[in-house]
Amino acid sequence: MGIFDRFRRAPEVKESAGYRLHYQHVAPAVWSKRNYAAFADEAYIRNVVAYRAIKRIEDAVASVPWMVWQGDEELTTHPLKDLLATPNPSQGGSEFWGAMAGFYMIAGNAYLERVLVQGTPKELWTLRPDRMKVLQGETGLASGYLYKVGQQEHRWDADPITGDSDVRHLKAFHPVDDWYGLSPVEAGAYSVDQHNESMSWMQALLQNSARPSGALAVKDDRELSDDQFNRLKVEVQEQYSGSKNAGRPMILEGGLQWQAMGLSPSDMGIIEGKHSAARDVCLAFGVPPQLLGIPGDNTYSNYAEARQAFWEDTVIPLVKYFASEINAWLSPYFEGAVIKPDFDQIEAIAEKRREMWAMGNKSMELTVDEVREMKGYEPLGGEKGKMLMADLRKGQPKEPDETPSEKAWRIAYG
Repeated sequence: MGIFDRFRRAPEVKESAGYRLHYQHVAPAVWSKRNYAAFADEAYIRNVVAYRAIKRIEDAVASVPWMVWQGDEELTTHPLKDLLATPNPSQGGSEFWGAMAGFYMIAGNAYLERVLVQGTPKELWTLRPDRMKVLQGETGLASGYLYKVGQQEHRWDADPITGDSDVRHLKAFHPVDDWYGLSPVEAGAYSVDQHNESMSWMQALLQNSARPSGALAVKDDRELSDDQFNRLKVEVQEQYSGSKNAGRPMILEGGLQWQAMGLSPSDMGIIEGKHSAARDVCLAFGVPPQLLGIPGDNTYSNYAEARQAFWEDTVIPLVKYFASEINAWLSPYFEGAVIKPDFDQIEAIAEKRREMWAMGNKSMELTVDEVREMKGYEPLGGEKGKMLMADLRKGQPKEPDETPSEKAWRIAYG
């Protein structure tokens, strides 16, 4: 009997009507309607702002240390902890988490594969989203996953009741797609395109002597001969175009004059438009523009506040989501052991936590157990746990070299 057989429902039990409906009259396999290759090329490969925003999220997720808990006990050594530290022969733990976050931010989907040896997960792999195909099942859940590279394919089946499979599909919420997640790149596609176009425009301007486009006009309705036209064309391309020829004066003869036929960067507001598009790209990924050095955004008063907001609003929710998905997927194989992120070691948010702890130590209304809970400790219980921090401070003599916060800490935690 399989490990999930005990969760199977009897045939007479009704299934979700909504989930059953959304697979009817639809082909058994659905390809993503979005183009992952275009997202990766236009955003991650060609757009410096999108690349840096995604890379910032990758690095942040990869830097989070992980703990393994069995019930109320933290385990210093455990097979699950070893698996996450070295998920496969090609990736270490940090690279594994970073790749997962990168795929998720570019595609809105991330796929993980577990390799079982004698019924125990021994390896974890990240799979490219553009090669994966979700197969629909009759219960409204995926019946399997198909991975295709060239002409070769591999299929993993999924349990029709529990959805368990050797592939775990992590997807961002999509309001109009039942099977694939919404990519942040798609939400910010216009801004990515605008930023790319502004950079292309500026590059073309630099390659054409940093002047707006224009034309050489002949006075008095005269016409140039073919030889004169070809000679002039070659001379302009070789001597007056490109960054190396920027600023070189043009010598006109034969009644020629230059007529501008475009707007200057200042006329078009191209620079500000580029910065505005860059800020919108950051908005799509949840990265404060200040962290990427983009001018014109004063949401946060300083870099430290922006970094703290980045962790609290973007990284921490994403890491918690990854943890919940992996726990639901792997925990049954490790006797209920679960992974938890250790945010106490993240310096970006440690300062705010220290401030909260100091406020708890100085509180007049909080009890000892409430302060301990704030700091992540188990409650003491009993009369001491119910005592107010203010009463503890009053009932103890002040040590000559102790601050009030240090004294309250000593009383509460010994």
